[in-house]
Amino acid sequence: MIRFDAVSKNYPNGTTAVDGLSLELAEGGLTVLVGPSGCGKTTTLRMVNRMVEPSAGTVSLGGRDIREVAAPELRRGIGYVIQHAGLFPHRTVLDNVATVPLLLGWGKKKARSRAAELLELVGLPATMAKRYPYQLSGGQQQRVGVARALGADPPVLLMDEPFSAVDPIVRGELQAEFLRLQKELHKTIVFVTHDIDEAIKLGDHIAVFRTGGKLAQFDTPEKLLEHPADDFVADFVGQDRGIRRLSFVQASGLPLREGPVLPVTAPVAEARALGEPWVLAVDAARRPLGWAATDDLPSGGTLTDATLVPLGHTFSLTGDSARAALDAALLSPSRLAVGVDAQGAVAGVADAYELSAAMARATTLTDVPADAATAPEPGASAASTTPAGLTKGDAGESGPEKDGGAGGDGR
Repeated sequence: MIRFDAVSKNYPNGTTAVDGLSLELAEGGLTVLVGPSGCGKTTTLRMVNRMVEPSAGTVSLGGRDIREVAAPELRRGIGYVIQHAGLFPHRTVLDNVATVPLLLGWGKKKARSRAAELLELVGLPATMAKRYPYQLSGGQQQRVGVARALGADPPVLLMDEPFSAVDPIVRGELQAEFLRLQKELHKTIVFVTHDIDEAIKLGDHIAVFRTGGKLAQFDTPEKLLEHPADDFVADFVGQDRGIRRLSFVQASGLPLREGPVLPVTAPVAEARALGEPWVLAVDAARRPLGWAATDDLPSGGTLTDATLVPLGHTFSLTGDSARAALDAALLSPSRLAVGVDAQGAVAGVADAYELSAAMARATTLTDVPADAATAPEPGASAASTTPAGLTKGDAGESGPEKDGGAGGDGR
Protein backbone atom coordinates (compact mmCIF):
# COMPACT_ATOMS: atom_id res chain seq x y z
CA MET A 1 0.00 0.00 0.00
CA ILE A 2 2.75 2.51 0.99
CA ARG A 3 6.14 2.13 -0.63
CA PHE A 4 9.39 4.05 -0.21
CA ASP A 5 11.92 3.58 -3.01
CA ALA A 6 15.42 4.94 -2.22
CA VAL A 7 13.88 7.95 -0.47
CA SER A 8 16.10 10.62 1.08
CA LYS A 9 15.45 13.98 2.67
CA ASN A 10 18.33 16.45 2.82
CA TYR A 11 18.18 20.05 4.02
CA PRO A 12 20.26 23.00 2.79
CA ASN A 13 22.25 23.15 6.04
CA GLY A 14 23.61 19.66 5.37
CA THR A 15 21.23 17.76 7.65
CA THR A 16 20.16 14.36 6.35
CA ALA A 17 16.86 13.46 7.95
CA VAL A 18 16.20 10.30 5.92
CA ASP A 19 18.90 8.44 4.01
CA GLY A 20 18.10 6.03 1.16
CA LEU A 21 14.97 4.51 2.69
CA SER A 22 13.44 1.55 0.83
CA LEU A 23 10.47 0.06 2.62
CA GLU A 24 7.06 -1.39 1.83
CA LEU A 25 4.24 -1.15 4.38
CA ALA A 26 1.52 -3.77 4.17
CA GLU A 27 -2.04 -2.77 3.35
CA GLY A 28 -4.32 -3.01 6.37
CA GLY A 29 -1.38 -3.33 8.76
CA LEU A 30 -0.06 -1.16 11.56
CA THR A 31 3.58 -0.21 11.07
CA VAL A 32 5.39 1.58 13.89
CA LEU A 33 8.36 3.84 13.20
CA VAL A 34 10.58 4.01 16.25
CA GLY A 35 14.02 5.29 17.13
CA PRO A 36 15.90 8.02 19.00
CA SER A 37 15.33 11.74 18.43
CA GLY A 38 16.86 12.86 15.16
CA CYS A 39 16.44 9.53 13.39
CA GLY A 40 13.93 10.75 10.76
CA LYS A 41 10.80 8.88 11.77
CA THR A 42 8.51 11.93 11.77
CA THR A 43 10.03 13.12 8.49
CA THR A 44 9.30 9.68 7.00
CA LEU A 45 5.69 9.87 8.21
CA ARG A 46 5.18 13.36 6.79
CA MET A 47 6.51 12.42 3.39
CA VAL A 48 3.49 10.14 2.98
CA ASN A 49 1.07 13.10 2.90
CA ARG A 50 3.56 15.53 1.31
CA MET A 51 3.90 17.74 4.34
CA VAL A 52 7.58 17.09 3.62
CA GLU A 53 8.77 16.56 0.05
CA PRO A 54 11.60 14.03 -0.47
CA SER A 55 14.89 15.21 -1.90
CA ALA A 56 15.30 11.95 -3.83
CA GLY A 57 13.44 8.73 -4.43
CA THR A 58 9.74 7.95 -4.73
CA VAL A 59 6.91 7.52 -2.24
CA SER A 60 3.94 5.67 -3.70
CA LEU A 61 0.48 5.02 -2.33
CA GLY A 62 -1.57 2.21 -3.80
CA GLY A 63 0.99 1.86 -6.59
CA ARG A 64 0.76 5.55 -7.57
CA ASP A 65 3.50 8.14 -7.09
CA ILE A 66 2.07 10.61 -4.57
CA ARG A 67 3.60 13.50 -6.55
CA GLU A 68 0.98 12.83 -9.21
CA VAL A 69 -1.73 13.91 -6.75
CA ALA A 70 -2.25 17.52 -5.64
CA ALA A 71 -1.16 17.83 -2.01
CA PRO A 72 -4.55 19.10 -0.67
CA GLU A 73 -6.39 16.29 -2.44
CA LEU A 74 -3.90 13.72 -1.16
CA ARG A 75 -4.19 14.91 2.44
CA ARG A 76 -7.98 14.80 2.45
CA GLY A 77 -7.73 11.08 1.73
CA ILE A 78 -5.26 10.43 4.56
CA GLY A 79 -6.14 10.67 8.25
CA TYR A 80 -3.61 12.50 10.43
CA VAL A 81 -3.31 12.46 14.23
CA ILE A 82 -0.69 14.35 16.23
CA GLN A 83 0.27 15.06 19.84
CA HIS A 84 -2.21 17.20 21.79
CA ALA A 85 -4.82 16.32 19.10
CA GLY A 86 -4.43 19.68 17.26
CA LEU A 87 -8.13 20.47 17.53
CA PHE A 88 -9.64 23.79 16.44
CA PRO A 89 -10.35 25.59 19.74
CA HIS A 90 -13.22 27.71 18.35
CA ARG A 91 -15.17 24.70 17.06
CA THR A 92 -17.26 22.22 19.00
CA VAL A 93 -16.19 18.61 19.24
CA LEU A 94 -18.80 17.62 16.66
CA ASP A 95 -17.66 20.26 14.18
CA ASN A 96 -14.01 19.34 14.72
CA VAL A 97 -14.76 15.76 13.72
CA ALA A 98 -16.88 16.91 10.74
CA THR A 99 -14.03 19.04 9.33
CA VAL A 100 -12.81 16.76 6.52
CA PRO A 101 -16.27 15.61 5.35
CA LEU A 102 -17.26 19.28 5.05
CA LEU A 103 -14.09 20.04 3.06
CA LEU A 104 -15.00 17.18 0.74
CA GLY A 105 -18.36 18.80 0.02
CA TRP A 106 -20.60 16.73 2.24
CA GLY A 107 -23.75 18.48 3.40
CA LYS A 108 -23.70 19.74 6.98
CA LYS A 109 -26.35 17.25 8.10
CA LYS A 110 -24.50 14.26 6.60
CA ALA A 111 -21.12 15.43 7.94
CA ARG A 112 -22.45 15.92 11.47
CA SER A 113 -24.21 12.56 11.38
CA ARG A 114 -20.91 10.91 10.42
CA ALA A 115 -19.15 12.84 13.20
CA ALA A 116 -21.68 11.61 15.77
CA GLU A 117 -21.09 8.01 14.64
CA LEU A 118 -17.34 8.43 14.99
CA LEU A 119 -17.57 9.90 18.49
CA GLU A 120 -19.48 6.80 19.53
CA LEU A 121 -16.91 4.61 17.75
CA VAL A 122 -14.01 6.09 19.75
CA GLY A 123 -15.90 5.73 23.03
CA LEU A 124 -17.12 9.27 23.67
CA PRO A 125 -20.73 9.89 24.80
CA ALA A 126 -23.08 12.04 22.73
CA THR A 127 -23.04 14.66 25.49
CA MET A 128 -19.47 15.57 24.45
CA ALA A 129 -20.55 16.69 20.98
CA LYS A 130 -21.41 20.29 21.92
CA ARG A 131 -18.36 20.86 24.11
CA TYR A 132 -15.24 22.73 23.08
CA PRO A 133 -11.73 21.22 23.23
CA TYR A 134 -10.76 23.16 26.39
CA GLN A 135 -13.64 21.44 28.20
CA LEU A 136 -12.14 17.97 27.57
CA SER A 137 -9.39 16.03 29.28
CA GLY A 138 -6.21 15.20 27.39
CA GLY A 139 -7.35 11.66 26.74
CA GLN A 140 -10.74 12.82 25.49
CA GLN A 141 -9.06 15.30 23.15
CA GLN A 142 -6.93 12.52 21.68
CA ARG A 143 -10.04 10.43 21.07
CA VAL A 144 -11.58 13.37 19.23
CA GLY A 145 -8.36 13.68 17.21
CA VAL A 146 -8.63 10.03 16.15
CA ALA A 147 -12.32 10.48 15.29
CA ARG A 148 -11.51 13.53 13.15
CA ALA A 149 -8.80 11.61 11.29
CA LEU A 150 -11.37 8.93 10.46
CA GLY A 151 -13.93 11.51 9.29
CA ALA A 152 -14.02 10.59 5.60
CA ASP A 153 -13.12 6.92 6.18
CA PRO A 154 -9.59 7.23 4.73
CA PRO A 155 -7.73 4.00 3.92
CA VAL A 156 -4.50 5.41 5.43
CA LEU A 157 -3.96 6.85 8.90
CA LEU A 158 -0.78 8.69 9.97
CA MET A 159 -0.22 9.03 13.72
CA ASP A 160 2.66 11.10 15.11
CA GLU A 161 3.16 10.22 18.80
CA PRO A 162 -0.59 10.61 19.42
CA PHE A 163 -0.59 9.27 23.00
CA SER A 164 2.67 10.67 24.34
CA ALA A 165 1.16 13.74 26.02
CA VAL A 166 -1.18 11.89 28.40
CA ASP A 167 -0.53 10.09 31.67
CA PRO A 168 0.37 6.36 31.69
CA ILE A 169 -3.09 5.16 32.77
CA VAL A 170 -4.91 7.13 30.06
CA ARG A 171 -2.23 6.14 27.58
CA GLY A 172 -2.86 2.46 28.25
CA GLU A 173 -6.60 2.99 27.82
CA LEU A 174 -6.09 4.81 24.53
CA GLN A 175 -3.77 2.08 23.25
CA ALA A 176 -6.31 -0.61 24.08
CA GLU A 177 -9.11 1.38 22.44
CA PHE A 178 -6.95 1.97 19.38
CA LEU A 179 -6.22 -1.75 18.99
CA ARG A 180 -9.96 -2.42 19.22
CA LEU A 181 -10.64 0.14 16.49
CA GLN A 182 -7.96 -1.30 14.22
CA LYS A 183 -9.39 -4.81 14.52
CA GLU A 184 -12.69 -3.38 13.34
CA LEU A 185 -11.51 -0.93 10.68
CA HIS A 186 -8.33 -2.54 9.22
CA LYS A 187 -6.71 0.75 8.21
CA THR A 188 -3.19 1.04 6.84
CA ILE A 189 -1.54 2.85 9.74
CA VAL A 190 1.87 4.46 10.12
CA PHE A 191 2.52 5.21 13.79
CA VAL A 192 5.48 7.17 15.19
CA THR A 193 6.67 6.74 18.78
CA HIS A 194 9.78 6.95 20.94
CA ASP A 195 8.45 4.23 23.24
CA ILE A 196 9.57 0.69 22.37
CA ASP A 197 6.93 -0.83 24.68
CA GLU A 198 4.21 1.06 22.80
CA ALA A 199 5.71 -0.10 19.51
CA ILE A 200 5.71 -3.74 20.61
CA LYS A 201 2.18 -3.53 21.96
CA LEU A 202 0.64 -1.90 18.87
CA GLY A 203 2.71 -2.80 15.85
CA ASP A 204 2.27 -5.56 13.32
CA HIS A 205 5.70 -4.51 12.04
CA ILE A 206 8.30 -2.19 13.52
CA ALA A 207 10.85 -0.11 11.63
CA VAL A 208 13.79 0.89 13.85
CA PHE A 209 15.71 3.93 12.64
CA ARG A 210 19.18 4.96 13.75
CA THR A 211 20.41 8.56 13.94
CA GLY A 212 21.00 9.95 10.48
CA GLY A 213 17.82 8.55 8.99
CA LYS A 214 19.09 5.03 8.32
CA LEU A 215 16.80 2.02 8.64
CA ALA A 216 18.38 -0.38 11.15
CA GLN A 217 15.81 -3.18 11.14
CA PHE A 218 12.28 -3.88 9.88
CA ASP A 219 10.54 -6.85 11.43
CA THR A 220 7.64 -8.14 13.47
CA PRO A 221 7.81 -7.27 17.17
CA GLU A 222 8.58 -10.90 18.02
CA LYS A 223 11.55 -11.15 15.67
CA LEU A 224 12.85 -7.76 16.70
CA LEU A 225 13.03 -9.00 20.27
CA GLU A 226 14.36 -12.45 19.39
CA HIS A 227 17.07 -11.39 16.96
CA PRO A 228 18.11 -7.71 16.91
CA ALA A 229 20.04 -6.98 13.73
CA ASP A 230 22.96 -5.36 15.56
CA ASP A 231 24.10 -3.85 18.85
CA PHE A 232 22.28 -0.59 18.19
CA VAL A 233 18.93 -2.34 17.84
CA ALA A 234 19.65 -4.56 20.85
CA ASP A 235 20.45 -1.51 22.98
CA PHE A 236 17.37 0.31 21.75
CA VAL A 237 14.92 -2.48 22.52
CA GLY A 238 16.55 -2.81 25.96
CA GLN A 239 18.33 -5.38 28.08
CA ASP A 240 14.96 -6.69 29.26
CA ARG A 241 13.93 -7.79 25.76
CA GLY A 242 13.73 -11.37 27.04
CA ILE A 243 10.96 -10.28 29.40
CA ARG A 244 9.24 -8.36 26.61
CA ARG A 245 9.29 -11.49 24.44
CA LEU A 246 7.02 -13.17 26.94
CA SER A 247 4.20 -10.94 25.68
CA PHE A 248 4.08 -13.27 22.66
CA VAL A 249 3.80 -16.52 24.63
CA GLN A 250 0.26 -17.47 25.58
CA ALA A 251 -0.41 -18.10 29.27
CA SER A 252 -2.79 -20.93 28.37
CA GLY A 253 0.14 -23.32 27.86
CA LEU A 254 1.84 -22.71 31.19
CA PRO A 255 1.97 -25.60 33.69
CA LEU A 256 0.03 -24.98 36.90
CA ARG A 257 -0.35 -27.04 40.07
CA GLU A 258 -3.14 -27.18 42.62
CA GLY A 259 -1.07 -25.46 45.28
CA PRO A 260 -2.21 -24.34 48.74
CA VAL A 261 -5.78 -23.46 47.75
CA LEU A 262 -8.65 -23.92 50.20
CA PRO A 263 -12.26 -22.73 50.51
CA VAL A 264 -12.59 -19.75 52.81
CA THR A 265 -14.85 -21.98 54.95
CA ALA A 266 -12.03 -24.51 55.55
CA PRO A 267 -10.86 -24.96 59.17
CA VAL A 268 -7.66 -23.22 60.19
CA ALA A 269 -6.30 -26.62 61.23
CA GLU A 270 -6.64 -27.86 57.64
CA ALA A 271 -4.73 -24.82 56.39
CA ARG A 272 -1.90 -25.45 58.89
CA ALA A 273 -1.76 -29.11 57.87
CA LEU A 274 -0.74 -28.14 54.33
CA GLY A 275 2.66 -27.12 55.68
CA GLU A 276 2.85 -24.11 53.36
CA PRO A 277 3.77 -20.55 54.40
CA TRP A 278 0.76 -19.13 52.56
CA VAL A 279 -2.75 -20.40 51.82
CA LEU A 280 -5.01 -19.02 49.11
CA ALA A 281 -8.63 -18.64 50.22
CA VAL A 282 -11.31 -19.01 47.55
CA ASP A 283 -15.08 -18.66 47.57
CA ALA A 284 -17.64 -21.33 46.66
CA ALA A 285 -17.02 -20.71 42.94
CA ARG A 286 -13.22 -20.97 43.46
CA ARG A 287 -12.77 -17.26 42.85
CA PRO A 288 -9.69 -16.05 44.78
CA LEU A 289 -10.30 -13.90 47.85
CA GLY A 290 -6.77 -13.39 49.16
CA TRP A 291 -3.70 -14.96 50.74
CA ALA A 292 -3.48 -15.94 54.40
CA ALA A 293 -0.04 -16.16 56.02
CA THR A 294 0.12 -19.43 57.97
CA ASP A 295 2.08 -17.86 60.82
CA ASP A 296 -0.65 -15.25 61.27
CA LEU A 297 -3.62 -17.62 61.29
CA PRO A 298 -5.89 -17.54 64.34
CA SER A 299 -5.71 -20.40 66.79
CA GLY A 300 -9.03 -21.82 65.66
CA GLY A 301 -12.05 -21.26 63.49
CA THR A 302 -11.98 -21.09 59.70
CA LEU A 303 -10.15 -19.05 57.09
CA THR A 304 -13.09 -16.65 57.28
CA ASP A 305 -11.58 -15.52 60.57
CA ALA A 306 -8.12 -15.00 59.09
CA THR A 307 -6.67 -11.73 57.79
CA LEU A 308 -6.42 -12.02 54.03
CA VAL A 309 -3.69 -10.21 52.11
CA PRO A 310 -4.59 -8.88 48.62
CA LEU A 311 -3.46 -11.09 45.73
CA GLY A 312 -1.49 -8.47 43.83
CA HIS A 313 -3.17 -9.63 40.62
CA THR A 314 -4.12 -12.84 38.86
CA PHE A 315 -3.53 -13.80 35.24
CA SER A 316 -6.05 -15.23 32.82
CA LEU A 317 -5.45 -18.47 30.97
CA THR A 318 -7.80 -17.33 28.21
CA GLY A 319 -6.32 -13.97 27.28
CA ASP A 320 -3.11 -13.08 29.09
CA SER A 321 0.48 -13.65 28.12
CA ALA A 322 3.31 -15.36 29.96
CA ARG A 323 4.63 -11.92 30.83
CA ALA A 324 1.46 -11.22 32.81
CA ALA A 325 1.89 -14.56 34.59
CA LEU A 326 5.48 -13.82 35.58
CA ASP A 327 4.49 -10.35 36.74
CA ALA A 328 1.74 -11.89 38.88
CA ALA A 329 4.28 -14.19 40.56
CA LEU A 330 6.75 -11.40 41.27
CA LEU A 331 4.08 -9.13 42.78
CA SER A 332 2.30 -11.80 44.79
CA PRO A 333 2.91 -11.73 48.57
CA SER A 334 3.28 -15.52 48.43
CA ARG A 335 5.47 -15.35 45.28
CA LEU A 336 2.90 -17.62 43.61
CA ALA A 337 1.08 -16.52 40.48
CA VAL A 338 -2.62 -17.39 40.47
CA GLY A 339 -4.04 -18.46 37.11
CA VAL A 340 -7.78 -18.12 36.57
CA ASP A 341 -10.12 -19.45 33.89
CA ALA A 342 -12.69 -17.54 31.84
CA GLN A 343 -15.08 -17.51 34.80
CA GLY A 344 -12.45 -16.14 37.17
CA ALA A 345 -12.07 -19.43 39.05
CA VAL A 346 -8.62 -20.53 40.22
CA ALA A 347 -7.10 -23.02 37.78
CA GLY A 348 -3.82 -23.38 39.64
CA VAL A 349 -0.67 -21.64 40.84
CA ALA A 350 2.99 -21.50 39.87
CA ASP A 351 6.09 -19.75 41.16
CA ALA A 352 8.50 -17.66 39.12
CA TYR A 353 10.98 -20.54 38.72
CA GLU A 354 8.32 -22.89 37.34
CA LEU A 355 7.05 -20.21 34.98
CA SER A 356 10.53 -19.26 33.80
CA ALA A 357 11.43 -22.86 32.97
CA ALA A 358 8.22 -23.33 30.97
CA MET A 359 8.71 -20.01 29.17
CA ALA A 360 12.28 -20.90 28.24
CA ARG A 361 11.06 -24.12 26.63
CA ALA A 362 8.25 -22.29 24.79
CA THR A 363 10.49 -19.59 23.35
CA THR A 364 13.29 -21.99 22.42
CA LEU A 365 10.91 -24.07 20.32
CA THR A 366 9.98 -21.03 18.26
CA ASP A 367 13.46 -19.58 17.73
CA VAL A 368 14.89 -19.28 14.24
CA PRO A 369 18.48 -18.59 13.13
CA ALA A 370 19.65 -15.07 13.94
CA ASP A 371 20.39 -14.24 10.31
CA ALA A 372 16.69 -14.56 9.47
CA ALA A 373 15.87 -11.20 11.06
CA THR A 374 17.76 -8.39 9.41
CA ALA A 375 16.99 -5.07 7.84
CA PRO A 376 15.36 -5.55 4.43
CA GLU A 377 17.17 -5.09 1.16
CA PRO A 378 16.15 -1.97 -0.76
CA GLY A 379 12.72 -2.47 -2.29
CA ALA A 380 11.96 -5.60 -0.24
CA SER A 381 8.46 -5.96 1.16
CA ALA A 382 7.41 -6.71 4.71
CA ALA A 383 6.16 -10.13 3.70
CA SER A 384 9.43 -11.13 2.11
CA THR A 385 11.66 -10.00 4.97
CA THR A 386 9.71 -11.20 8.01
CA PRO A 387 9.98 -14.86 9.05
CA ALA A 388 7.13 -16.52 10.88
CA GLY A 389 7.09 -15.62 14.55
CA LEU A 390 5.28 -16.32 17.78
CA THR A 391 1.63 -15.53 18.24
CA LYS A 392 1.18 -12.09 19.72
CA GLY A 393 -0.48 -12.24 23.13
CA ASP A 394 -1.48 -9.63 24.13
CA ALA A 395 -3.09 18.91 12.01
CA GLY A 396 0.39 20.18 12.99
CA GLU A 397 2.74 22.63 11.31
CA SER A 398 5.46 21.26 9.05
CA GLY A 399 8.83 22.85 8.64
CA PRO A 400 12.55 22.31 9.00
CA GLU A 401 12.51 22.99 12.73
CA LYS A 402 10.76 19.68 13.40
CA ASP A 403 11.73 17.71 10.35
CA GLY A 404 15.47 18.02 10.29
CA GLY A 405 16.16 21.34 8.56
CA ALA A 406 17.85 24.41 9.99
CA GLY A 407 17.76 24.11 13.72
CA GLY A 408 15.88 20.78 13.56
CA ASP A 409 16.64 17.39 14.99
CA GLY A 410 15.63 15.27 12.01
CA ARG A 411 13.05 13.45 14.09
